[in-house]
Formats: sequence, C-alpha cells, structure tokens
Amino acid sequence: MFFKSSKINEFRLWGLLLTMFGMGLMILGTAGIVFWGQSGKIIAGIGLAIGLIFMLGSLAIYFIAGMLSTSAVQLECPECHKLTKMLGKTDRCMFCKTILTLDPAKANITAEQLEEQKAATQAAK
Repeated sequence: MFFKSSKINEFRLWGLLLTMFGMGLMILGTAGIVFWGQSGKIIAGIGLAIGLIFMLGSLAIYFIAGMLSTSAVQLECPECHKLTKMLGKTDRCMFCKTILTLDPAKANITAEQLEEQKAATQAAK
C-alpha cells in the first residue's frame, strides 16, 4: 500500500483526486474564453471534455469503492477498538492505521516484514 491507509480509503482518495483534477481542468478550460476570447472556445471545449472524462472516472471509482465497502469484513480494531472494514487478507485500520489480518500465518509480523513479503511475491510473478 502506497499511502499506508486502508484499501477502501485509498480508493476514495483516488476518486477525490480525479474529481479535483477534473474540476480544475474544467475551470482552466473555461478560463480560456476569458483570456483568448472567441478562439478560447476551443480550449474551453477541450478542457470541459477532458474534465468530464475525469469526473466520470471518479464516479466509477467511488461506485467500485462503495460496492467493495458493502462486502467488506467488519471487525473491531485491537488498538483503537473502533469498528473498521477490511478487504483481503491484510488491511489497515481506517482510524489508527494499524495493520490487521485474518491470516494466522501473518499475525505476528511487523509492517516492514509484510511489505517485504509483498515485494517478494510481486517480484516472483
């Protein structure tokens, strides 16, 4: 995991980033009309079209995150004692970022060892 957060929150983060980037492109595209007048309409059209594509991508990511969230295993975090959702065999708590697992073989390893195991399995593929 790149950002060291729960998998569902990472999906939501990418959806938010696509939303912000899409809206920024739409605003900058529309600003082309202000700066270049009639010839800026082409820039505005391109900016609005690409921004719309990013917004639709964001919608798809949020939809997928919502569907994953409904089927996620709910458990109580042993550190903060809050109810959190977990995807896959290992995940992080949504609140305190503690590594959680349902796999007994991985229950007593550190975060660095888990990352090394993931890197080794990805390199073997």
